[in-house]
Amino acid sequence: MCASYGLDPRFTDTELLEAADEAVLDGLRGWAEENANETVRPTGKNLRNLNPIVMQPDTAPTLESAWWGFLVGGEPSKFPSINTRSERLQDRPGGLKTRALVPATSWYEMKKPERVWHEFLVDDGALFGMAAVTQRGRTTDGTWFTCYSIVMRPAPDRLADIHDRMPLLIPASLSHDWLTAEPTREIIDEAIAASEEVSARVTARPRD
Repeated sequence: MCASYGLDPRFTDTELLEAADEAVLDGLRGWAEENANETVRPTGKNLRNLNPIVMQPDTAPTLESAWWGFLVGGEPSKFPSINTRSERLQDRPGGLKTRALVPATSWYEMKKPERVWHEFLVDDGALFGMAAVTQRGRTTDGTWFTCYSIVMRPAPDRLADIHDRMPLLIPASLSHDWLTAEPTREIIDEAIAASEEVSARVTARPRD
């Protein structure tokens, strides 16, 4: 389960978009600088943080501020919605109707039973994209938001002793297709296969 991640403004190398988009990258750096050293956490009743995601409603990727977790009946869902299992999307590809990339430079998981937090990075701090599915949601005051859920897949054996699942990492070469392809099982299968190359570059270390 991914319940927190980081976005460091000092990122240089990126594994986010196939075609570099300076407007998107500049927007990410700006957001990260304003939220320096803040761990990104799910949005809720009290913590009303909106986090940057990349979507492609038209011809080019765009940056949007979004609500982490789904809204149901004007409130944060009572069922776990900050993460969605990749296997569930393979069985029910209708959940892939709208998708996004969640930019990050790390994510965090607790190793049990030691209860030691670990930080996971790609290439020691490169910017990467986590797969997400999205839907629209409205709060009780009538405000509409784009809501997102990070897609989780089984972790490879070398990381599974820390946590048995990890975000589905989308390589830059698949970013366009992930954002624009038809919502079929083929795109989630392709994403899982393509994520192996990025996952092989993930390292984990205990977090101070």
